[in-house]
Amino acid sequence: MNTPNINQIKSFFLSLQDEICQQLEQADSKAKFTEQCWQREEGGGGRSRIMKEGTIFEQAGANFSHVSGDMLPLSATAHRPELAGRHYQAMGVSLVIHPLNPYIPTSHANVRFFIAEKEGEAPVWWFGGGFDLTPYYGFKEDAIHWHTTARDICRPYGEDVYPKYKEWCDNYFYIKHRNEARGIGGLFYDDLNTPDFEHCFNFTQDIGKGFLSAYLPIVEKRKEILWGERERQFQLYRRGRYVEFNLVWDRGTLFGLQSGGRTESILMSMPPLVRWEYDYHPEPGSAEAALYIDFLPVKNWI
Repeated sequence: MNTPNINQIKSFFLSLQDEICQQLEQADSKAKFTEQCWQREEGGGGRSRIMKEGTIFEQAGANFSHVSGDMLPLSATAHRPELAGRHYQAMGVSLVIHPLNPYIPTSHANVRFFIAEKEGEAPVWWFGGGFDLTPYYGFKEDAIHWHTTARDICRPYGEDVYPKYKEWCDNYFYIKHRNEARGIGGLFYDDLNTPDFEHCFNFTQDIGKGFLSAYLPIVEKRKEILWGERERQFQLYRRGRYVEFNLVWDRGTLFGLQSGGRTESILMSMPPLVRWEYDYHPEPGSAEAALYIDFLPVKNWI
């Protein structure tokens, strides 16, 4: 079967959002997600969920959106000019978690589906998604666990899948104007439409369902580590890099803004607090310096 079942995809994305929110609330034990449903004038809408001021999670967002329109934004047609003039639908779940404890990494995940149709022609469709990890204080065992889980999710689909999507992630989440990685990577894929719909949809489901099995064990392991003002200030400084990437380089952010999406939902990825410091350099030999030396340079963790 190679005809996308849009209702089936939407049903999975909605249930995935529910499951992720439930597990994050359980892990935090204090904060709860609040929901805002919205409609988009050009077509479609979504439901945005935000958790704030939790025991573990300073802020977390888990959004579902399903938007449609008759004209694609420039961020989409620049890479795929053949899509110009087609009616489109874009659908997905996007998740960003900013913990309070600096020893717990920030993390991001999303799964998405896109289809562009024109009367008399075959539809153009694909899946995309992935997940990545942004530590402030790195732990080798956490990086190994993260990438091992990613590899194991990919393995049933071929031995070449993890290395290919890891490399894509390393290249994508790279802050070019800083000449450094945003974090330690993970998986990133886009334009997935072969060999058929069922294969691509199954893979995307496994990515979406597998994210928390990669992330929550790290949260549990690091949540009791004591931290102070030094760690907090470094965390806020490094969050600035997260903001820079999302606003300057991230295609999803540009697509959302250019397609007339809900701004509050698109920018839920922004951390609640952040700072910049001119020409900052960590003290040589410090735990802060270790992030730049031991974790941000791209490497094979497994």
